[in-house]
Amino acid sequence: MLSLHASTTTHRRALLALATATLLTLGLATSVWAQTYPTQPLRIVVPFGPGGVGDLTARAVAQALAEPLGQPVTVENRPGAGGVVAAEAVARAAPDGHTLFLMSNGSAVTASLFNRLPFDMVRDFIPVSTLGYFDIAVVTSSESTFKTLGDVVAYARANPGQLNLGSINIGSTQHLTAELFKSAAGIQAQVVPFNGTPALIGALRGRQVEVGVEILGPTLPQIRAGALRALAVTGERRSVVLPEVPTAIEGGVPALVASSWNALAVPAKTPREVVMRLNKAIEGVLAAPELRKKLLELNIDPRASTPEQTAELLASDIRRWSTVIERAGIPKQ
Repeated sequence: MLSLHASTTTHRRALLALATATLLTLGLATSVWAQTYPTQPLRIVVPFGPGGVGDLTARAVAQALAEPLGQPVTVENRPGAGGVVAAEAVARAAPDGHTLFLMSNGSAVTASLFNRLPFDMVRDFIPVSTLGYFDIAVVTSSESTFKTLGDVVAYARANPGQLNLGSINIGSTQHLTAELFKSAAGIQAQVVPFNGTPALIGALRGRQVEVGVEILGPTLPQIRAGALRALAVTGERRSVVLPEVPTAIEGGVPALVASSWNALAVPAKTPREVVMRLNKAIEGVLAAPELRKKLLELNIDPRASTPEQTAELLASDIRRWSTVIERAGIPKQ
């Protein structure tokens, strides 16, 4: 007669064998699925309206990705609520790699600025790769006495509270970078938000504000025409479109490091093999001369990254902007 111990052992072995076979089957299915991916057209959900730099970036990359992926890639614009509408749509999509989210530094700001979101920007997404960086510049009127970033800092320290720093909308990356400038340089200044870039440029040229913090691209025509002077860019390295302008690090404010960027992300639980297939395709198209030329013409520095590097970029920006928002006393929404 079979003992109770022997019967239990046999039962456990059978369960273990069944579990192992199931895992092997699932692993094989995942591998086969990854090899056949994508099986249908892809869509990139963009949290901005048509025509902006983010939208144009997504469309250029989408067109280029169609060839290596073997499927059409379309762009769906879903602006609203600081990117929440688009992000929620992707977070709830099937984790099969066919729905992508155009993540950005704005996603980090949203995660830092909103008390409650219908998703978690870190937990509910897998960042795949960055697409490109948009330099943020510290600019002034060409008629200003400020020639360097050091001049601005020296003036602000000698005249506490007298310097006006122009930016755009409260809570924007530009606005938060202006606040970061204050804390990084250890100066007292007033940050004046304007309703859009044209209003900010008008105020700079009219000398209503002494210094502005804005994305380099929209101010570049004014800089090249001689109406504005770029004092520094806030990236870790000089701009590829205006390489003669020093970084804030070179200008003596090493803590003033902030970049505007775009990336592609997929819903959490998307298989690793699918994520890496997308990452390889993105890396390939961003290295192609034709797409690089197109993005550089939009004043975008094309740069791919690994999923891990992209995830760390998002996490570090969330930490940075959370600190800036708290120090500046900006109310959370």
